[in-house]
Amino acid sequence: MKTNQEADRKLIERLLLSRRVEGDRLMLADAVLLAAIVGTHPLSGAELAALRASPLTLRRFRHLAIECRGGALAANDDTWSGSAGMLRAASDGADLARLLTDDGHWTLHFVAHGDAWRLILSLDPAAPFAARLLREQPMLRVVDGGGAILLQGRLDTDGEIECGWPFDGAPAHHFQRFGARFAVEPVHS
Repeated sequence: MKTNQEADRKLIERLLLSRRVEGDRLMLADAVLLAAIVGTHPLSGAELAALRASPLTLRRFRHLAIECRGGALAANDDTWSGSAGMLRAASDGADLARLLTDDGHWTLHFVAHGDAWRLILSLDPAAPFAARLLREQPMLRVVDGGGAILLQGRLDTDGEIECGWPFDGAPAHHFQRFGARFAVEPVHS
């Protein structure tokens, strides 16, 4: 039974990818497709409809997914395309101190600063891609579950980026309102 399902899946994939649509063009940016692949931004209904209607966009999505899957095979590989994380514990009324990405390579620290908050992103120096990121200094950003940018910048020599909390209210409440998810990702120009 399993082999029939695999054959059916491959046939459907081949049919979707081989069809042609007059005037077809890429309907979604690579950043949107990559965010969907790594799970940091699920496709909205309109984005999903655009993906289904455009064979060219669907082929690009497949290509990016294969690239991501291939890049994730080696644990010591220095390539990196993003990390996602989630607020794991239910709020007990205490202030949020830090969040970790699922891969453990990034930590978001929240520091109360008077009536405001400071947000600090720190890279684990043991991450397989740490040396490359510190050397190349790419532009990075942290986005919440709604896609809003919380922090953007380049790592300093200590592997950190710091900025003020960009929203009113405490970070814990903000994260809960936006699906308790966040992502650290490179900024693609």
